[in-house]
Amino acid sequence: MQYEIKIASELGVKPHQVQATIELLDGGATVPFISRYRKEATGTLDEVQVATIRDRIEQLRELDKRREAILKSIEEQGKLTPELKKSIDAAETMSKLEDIYLPYKPKRRTKATIAREKGLEPLAERIFAQTSFDLEGEAGKYLSEEKEVKSVEEALQGARDIIAEWVNENAVLREKMRKLFLDEGTFTSRVIPGKENEAIKYKDYFEWSEPIKTAPSHRVLAMRRGEKELFLMLDSCPEELSAIAVIERNILENAANSAVDQVKLAIKDCYRRLLKPSMETEVRLLTKKKADEEAIRVFAENLRQLLLGAPLGEKSVMAIDPGFRTGCKLVCLGPQGQFLHYEAIYPHEPQRRTAEAGMTVKGLAEKFSVQAIAIGNGTAGRETEAFVKNLGLPKSIIVTMVNEAGASIYSASDVAREEFPDLDLTIRGAVSIGRRLMDPLAELVKIDPKSIGVGQYQHDVDQNALKNSLDDTVMSAVNGVGVEVNTASKQLLTYVSGLGPVLAQNIVDFRTDNGPFTSRAQLKKVPRLGEKAFEQAAGFLRISKAKHPLDASAVHPERYELVEKMAKDLNTSVKELMSSDDLRSKIILKNYVSETVGLPTLQDILEELAKPGRDPRETFEVFNFQEGVNSMADLKVGMKLPGVVTNITAFGAFVDVGVHQDGLVHLSHLADRFVKDPNEVVTVNQKVQVTVMEVDIPRKRIGLSMKSDPFAERVRDSKSRTTENPAAKPQKVGEPQGSMADKLAMLKGKFGK
Repeated sequence: MQYEIKIASELGVKPHQVQATIELLDGGATVPFISRYRKEATGTLDEVQVATIRDRIEQLRELDKRREAILKSIEEQGKLTPELKKSIDAAETMSKLEDIYLPYKPKRRTKATIAREKGLEPLAERIFAQTSFDLEGEAGKYLSEEKEVKSVEEALQGARDIIAEWVNENAVLREKMRKLFLDEGTFTSRVIPGKENEAIKYKDYFEWSEPIKTAPSHRVLAMRRGEKELFLMLDSCPEELSAIAVIERNILENAANSAVDQVKLAIKDCYRRLLKPSMETEVRLLTKKKADEEAIRVFAENLRQLLLGAPLGEKSVMAIDPGFRTGCKLVCLGPQGQFLHYEAIYPHEPQRRTAEAGMTVKGLAEKFSVQAIAIGNGTAGRETEAFVKNLGLPKSIIVTMVNEAGASIYSASDVAREEFPDLDLTIRGAVSIGRRLMDPLAELVKIDPKSIGVGQYQHDVDQNALKNSLDDTVMSAVNGVGVEVNTASKQLLTYVSGLGPVLAQNIVDFRTDNGPFTSRAQLKKVPRLGEKAFEQAAGFLRISKAKHPLDASAVHPERYELVEKMAKDLNTSVKELMSSDDLRSKIILKNYVSETVGLPTLQDILEELAKPGRDPRETFEVFNFQEGVNSMADLKVGMKLPGVVTNITAFGAFVDVGVHQDGLVHLSHLADRFVKDPNEVVTVNQKVQVTVMEVDIPRKRIGLSMKSDPFAERVRDSKSRTTENPAAKPQKVGEPQGSMADKLAMLKGKFGK
């Protein structure tokens, strides 16, 4: 089956759409470019579909590469038959391919190899036929001092070793065993004796069991982490009797004799020594891959939402990185984020130079015409916010908290040293906080996504797969918003379709040497930025004060001539066409359809003419935490508070309520209805109202609820427990028990971030 037909069938699209996408990808086109500017070729496939085709074609090509290597290997052994070649060609997965190849795969010296060297293969064949014969008499024929077969039992054992290997190499049986392990296998974890205290964070998994096929990703990764840290023992197998029964049904003949008894012994040995370890390894790899994919999906979605957070925009900003003992680091930034001034203030203990700090803030706010004050949400954040709000600043000045996760990582990075070689680490951190308020996307691309604090088990998953997914997410966000070429950093430009680090640096250098770009066409003068790179990048780069009005829009330069024709047909200019709803309403799109341009692209162009260079992100809104609630000690059960979603996981959402410790809204408390996926209800950076359910100060855990009446269920549960015998109700396998606080034991600070 051809690639395009197979992938089209899997995605539910037409083969020609897949084929066109493959050709564009092979030609060096990026996912954002294809989905935005080649809609006619792909039949309007979106970014997700294009990326899926890219990844799937890579998998299928790897499969074919392995297929070719296997065919070559077997052919060199002189064992390739037409039937075997047909089976290899028909194999659609890597596991099936490897199962077929297993008997022909070069092996280390095994028990079966040694038995063959002793000449015992004919005996194994006679036994495996499972007919009735004089077993001991036949085995006695193979006794040999020279070959070190000294007894009948040694001969039979060698024959069983060979049979065990045959059974293990049976491709059909391996497929059935694989299915059994996945369908009926069980994850069973136990604490390693003597490590109960050290492993307390894994308490829920001390005696834990659940079906492999229904185990959620976060629990799979949690158990694996506990095993890796040598706190847990983890098994992932079905019942042994069930597994052996499957083998016997496929291997044994309907007979009862001494040969069949020997085959049964070989089957048990095969399962315990060969099949079980092999299948368990495979299943663990498969479930790990599935868990990784889910965790990476959650991380990527969180990152996307964070990157696309509402920007304040080009405002004069004062940014404060709060602290107690070392004081607060204060910087003033210009509307484009340029560093203007630094000061250290000490409004808190132990110095408590509050009046002096207040005068400094007021003076700098006036001197630099500050329009907003960004305060990091770390240590002393709420106290600093209260201090600033009590200064009597003009009401026009926005005062808001900013999530500073990753700011310290940025401040010590090569990027920060390159930007601010003469500034201290803490000053760089304050600059990052301020810029993060002005444009989250432009600032966050400078930080390793894993340091931003929105992932789940990010250090446990496949790091290459994680990096690829996060790179895709950042590229999608950057190109979806568009980049102002005259103000963008090298890091932001790096993620523009078709560029990368080298061309991004070349653009910055060209801009520095020659001044701001005045047209997109000028980009072609940048060293090494050829026609292909220009084609891929130009539509995503904006030049707000360009000579040509379309240079500030998402209309690709290849379509300028088309837009100019539209304007000419209406006896007007492109600029007037962009500013007049009435003129645009007169455009009859079907008149401009051609072999290369269809209605999807024409519709995009018309929408872009109406709002050139529009920012798809939401409008910035000021958010305030509850006054007087600054630490966990201020929290009371039943208290209703405003909060901001900081992280979404498969088991719920973490919410910042302004007490320096995020609380968990468990999946069961996200809404009054049943919620399968938290993303149905919440997004990162979303403002929410929560009710405090539990507060555990010693363990720094907060249980929250977003239900309208979160305590109603607790009352019902309490009544039901008074009428039921708890001992008569076994715990449900596969679901952690206990209070919200108990559930928190396996979450943030433990298995989460």
